[in-house]
Amino acid sequence: MLSQLIKNVLEQSVQQVFSKHGTAAADQPAVVLEQPANSDFGDYSTNIAMQLARVLRKALMAIAELITTEIRHSGDLDGLFAKIDIAAPGFINLYINWQEWAGRSFELPAAAGEKVIIEHTSVNPNKSMHVGHLRNACIGDALVRILRKTGYNVEVHNYVDDLGNQLADTVVGLLHVPLAGEHVRFGDYCWDLYAGVNREYARQPESVHKRTEILHALEEGSGNTAWLGNLVAERIVREHVAEMKGFGIRYDLLVWESSILREGFWASAFALLEQTEVFVQETEGKLAGCWILKQAAGEHTDGSDAEEHHKDKVLVRSNGILTYTAKDIAYHLWKFGLLDKDFIYSEFNSGVWTTGLTGDKRAFGSADRVVNVIDYRQEYPQAMVKQALEVLGFTKQAENLHHVSYGVVSLSPASAAELGIDISEGKASYAMSGRQGIGIRVTELVQLMENTIEATRSDKSGLSSRLIATAAIRYYLLRFNLGTEIIFDFKQATEISGNTGVYLMYTYARAGSVLSKGSAAAGDPMDSGIKAKLSVVNANASADKAELSAATHPSAENPNPNADAYLSAGKSNPNADAAPVLPAFPAELQKAELALLRHLSNWQDTLYSASVQLTPNTVCTYAHTLASLFNNFYSACPILKGETQSVAFRLWLTQRFQTTLGEVLEVLGLPQPERM
Repeated sequence: MLSQLIKNVLEQSVQQVFSKHGTAAADQPAVVLEQPANSDFGDYSTNIAMQLARVLRKALMAIAELITTEIRHSGDLDGLFAKIDIAAPGFINLYINWQEWAGRSFELPAAAGEKVIIEHTSVNPNKSMHVGHLRNACIGDALVRILRKTGYNVEVHNYVDDLGNQLADTVVGLLHVPLAGEHVRFGDYCWDLYAGVNREYARQPESVHKRTEILHALEEGSGNTAWLGNLVAERIVREHVAEMKGFGIRYDLLVWESSILREGFWASAFALLEQTEVFVQETEGKLAGCWILKQAAGEHTDGSDAEEHHKDKVLVRSNGILTYTAKDIAYHLWKFGLLDKDFIYSEFNSGVWTTGLTGDKRAFGSADRVVNVIDYRQEYPQAMVKQALEVLGFTKQAENLHHVSYGVVSLSPASAAELGIDISEGKASYAMSGRQGIGIRVTELVQLMENTIEATRSDKSGLSSRLIATAAIRYYLLRFNLGTEIIFDFKQATEISGNTGVYLMYTYARAGSVLSKGSAAAGDPMDSGIKAKLSVVNANASADKAELSAATHPSAENPNPNADAYLSAGKSNPNADAAPVLPAFPAELQKAELALLRHLSNWQDTLYSASVQLTPNTVCTYAHTLASLFNNFYSACPILKGETQSVAFRLWLTQRFQTTLGEVLEVLGLPQPERM
């Protein structure tokens, strides 16, 4: 990365200054490097001289001069800076030689082949998915793509809770609650059935005992009820997996909760926990008979009085039924390769494996890091899993367990009213509730978005309206800060201008159109000028492509997700896969050209930061700014008109932009269309 290279040279230069002045290097502060919004103050700037004033006891400007002298003596950045200025009271402003930058290869920090398990989606297999579930899946899949792009070996899990209350309620409904109506999919039928069961519980509270009976039957794993539950869960999971495939989202492994019990994972985890002082069985009080994970004195929960949020965490209820957290602890011990157990695996469908009762051994699990994408309401159970690892002595694994928390999706008043919800209370948002049958099913949203796009587009020869719809929805759910509650509004979600996925794809296609026009002009024997310019742009493309590929550390173990039909649809013109040989840059760049170059140089920094902080929304922010800067450049700087050198440079810049935006779209899981 460019910024990391500059930081390294600055640190080395400061060390040289310390050495020459007999100052201990241990006193050296961290180098802070910024990119000023105004390029007049440098492409990069640092205040390191001001941080060293107390240590070196010299004037700030003198310290800055010492550091810049060492920078100029460094061979690592030879030619990369056009100039270095010192500005009062002691800023060091660095100006990039963009011709030199464009000809260099920059690498991301190595991932050292670490294996990361990312668990996402993990929707209860009792009904169709709604848009809140889709936000989880989109975040998780974007993280998969980000980490693979930065060199990690990523394994994708979808956890299937086939022993939970939700599936039990759906089975209760199938056995005891009549339901009629038109339903195309089984999951949609179960959506209405699940709401009907919970209405029945409200009318007859004593009927809730049926759920407990079903739960026991599901855990026992034999008999008519268990088989019915298994059939329901598998049918709905198949619908979920197929639905997510339409968004370009895939999984490596489906982990069924029932497999954790039947393979003895919990028994092994129980034996380990039993050796600690914090896992005990209560003998009195309202938790009598429960096995709990005791909390240290003074620790607090989220304040909820629900059973799942007692101060001392219940892992096994007094009736012998395990809580979700107990099974999750066992699952995570396996994820890190800490159990003496393994699953048996069989193929669920092409490329997707599943745990089960029959199959073969395969190399799943044993991760170096684990990332769980679960909404903020699961923060407490996730903390309990981490605590269990810590009390068992697995502190490194606990440190490498990451909970990617995000805000839920609720409904705007307008959307709630459209679904028939009473909005007379005048609330700012209305929560979706599967128990009440309130929510926007993913299939409904896709159809609505597809209809909107189909009705508004004049040229339908590019991507299909459905593909545009899924990409637009995906981007909409990714662009918000993770902690933000998304107040879902039908009208806002179906917009196709502004900070949207449609805008990004349109801009990518616009760049491709410019390059195609350049190719067409070059083919006209009457326009030898354009032909000469374009020959400069297209020469030696394969070498530059290899350079760009090496800079992003592709993983041989994880093929490019772009091979999926979702992403490869509408792949742009032949120029899109090949960056051009470097032309001569203008002596003085236009503001729009410089702004675009500066932002292009930030792509690796953004990608790396997103991989460390696990924040796909930062990639969205980068993407929107990049597209906006290109469109400004397109308007301000005629690309195919002017002097040969200017046209060659602007064609190169257009190609570099499209290549970079193509990588960004790939990471976000959006298509790279030739035309919209």
